[in-house]
Amino acid sequence: MHFVQRFAAIVLTLGLSASLVGCGFHLKGMNPTAAPLVYQKLNLVLPANTDELNRQLNTYLAASGVQLGQANDAYVLRVLEYTPRRQLLNGKLTEVLLRLTVTFQIEDRQGNPITQPRTLTASRSYQYDVETVNTDNQQESYLNRIVIDDIAQQISRQIAANRLPLVKTAQTAAP
Repeated sequence: MHFVQRFAAIVLTLGLSASLVGCGFHLKGMNPTAAPLVYQKLNLVLPANTDELNRQLNTYLAASGVQLGQANDAYVLRVLEYTPRRQLLNGKLTEVLLRLTVTFQIEDRQGNPITQPRTLTASRSYQYDVETVNTDNQQESYLNRIVIDDIAQQISRQIAANRLPLVKTAQTAAP
C-alpha cells in the first residue's frame, strides 16, 4: 500500500510538471548578462524633479546587469521628456486619471544618439466620493509611485531585451 501511494505521488508530480512545461510556463530569472553587451555600462541623465524615477531605474537596471556610473566607455541613457499629467473628471463620483509620459534615448559620451527616441506611457485612475471620504492625496501619491515604477520597469526591460531601434546613419540610409 505504501508503494502505491508513493508511486501515485510521483506520477502526479510528473504530470503536473509536464503540464506546466507544455503550456509554456518558465521561471523568470535574473541573469547578470541580460542586458545587451553594448549597454552594459550606462550613465543616467534625467531632468530635474525626477528623483523617484532615478531611484527606480537604478534598481531595475542594476538587477538586469547594467553597471551604472560615469565610466569613459559608458553610454548615456537620457530622458528627453518627463511629463506627468493629472486629469480630474467630476460627476457623482470624482475620478482622477494620472498619466506619465517619458521619452528617452541612448547616446554615446559625446551626446550623439545611438537609439531613436522611445516614448512610454503609464496611467492609473481612481475614484472617490468627496462627500464621504477624502483620501485623495494619499491615494494619488501611492498611484504616482506605481506609475513611475511601471515606467522604470518598461525602460529597463526594453534595454535588457535590446528592443530599441538604432538611429540610421548617413551610410546606412543611402541605397
